[in-house]
Amino acid sequence: MIEAPTSIRIDSESRIPKYQQIVNSIIEDIEKGSLSVGEKIPSINEISEEYYLSRDTVEKAYNLLKKKKIIVSVKGKGYYVARNVSQSQVKVLFLLNKLSNYKLRIYNSFVNSLGADAQVDLHIYHCDPKNLLNLLNENAGAYDYYVVMPHFKDGDLHHNNYNQEVIDALRKISPDKLIVMDNYMPDLGDEVASIYQDFKMDIYKALKEGQARLQKYDTLILVYPDNVIYPYPKEIKQGFKKFCVEFGLEFEIINTIYPEMELSPNDAYILIEENDLVNLMRQIRDEEYLLGEDVGVISYNDTPLKELLGITVMSTDFKVMGETAAYMIKKRKKEVVKNVFNFIDRGSI
Repeated sequence: MIEAPTSIRIDSESRIPKYQQIVNSIIEDIEKGSLSVGEKIPSINEISEEYYLSRDTVEKAYNLLKKKKIIVSVKGKGYYVARNVSQSQVKVLFLLNKLSNYKLRIYNSFVNSLGADAQVDLHIYHCDPKNLLNLLNENAGAYDYYVVMPHFKDGDLHHNNYNQEVIDALRKISPDKLIVMDNYMPDLGDEVASIYQDFKMDIYKALKEGQARLQKYDTLILVYPDNVIYPYPKEIKQGFKKFCVEFGLEFEIINTIYPEMELSPNDAYILIEENDLVNLMRQIRDEEYLLGEDVGVISYNDTPLKELLGITVMSTDFKVMGETAAYMIKKRKKEVVKNVFNFIDRGSI
């Protein structure tokens, strides 16, 4: 570890990129009060020479600090601290695995519950663990809280809950500053706040709640998309199979609702994607089948439109999930909470 009067701290043994260590050092000094708003910081050349770093490395760090509006450059004079990062407003980095209606409902509920005293920055990492790791590294030490939804995909577009590199990166964040949402990562331990869904048991218990209505159907069909850009947890399939086997029901799992499918009376469909729901409803209408009598339909994840159309759903409460995460921040709680999951029968089975 090198330490000098400039207070920049570079650890040559660390896996954190050196440009990010410069960023972290300056942010920490501002937070501690060692650097004040308006105070001049060393030039790129000074840092480069003192720590034997390439000029490009230092310039990358300074550009990142400028992007965050933490420092400002004055032509012919140098670089100055532009704002106080230890202000009373709570700064939160919110990392979503994908942009969807459901995820945004969680995010909006979270932001609204935190109120005006918080600044929440939203980033999407597209289920790519490398993107998530880059975002965590680039923003290390810059936020009071890190909210992460851990859903990953592999090279075959299969869903993964586990990624050792991500777990190692999350362990570098203080448990007091980390909140894991939507998915549970037991490897992080109970010291990290978590609001999660139990995808396997949630669908199992929801179907069990609707068992009396489902018994009249010959076959239950789960429409589970495979090899999609944003894969769904495989535990959904496991919970569906567990229910069907336990109650002796015929079942089938298909990838999508195909055009001009041969629909059979006395089949019930469980659908995850909106497009499949639309395509199935269109074919039910075209075949003049009665919804909930000839063909049953259950949709995964509720929306106002599904409520309006009278579609039976199985869904977590997205609003509650966002509110719970905000509550943990405001009350400084570190609890592991399973989010509410509901079976709402609207007559479509």
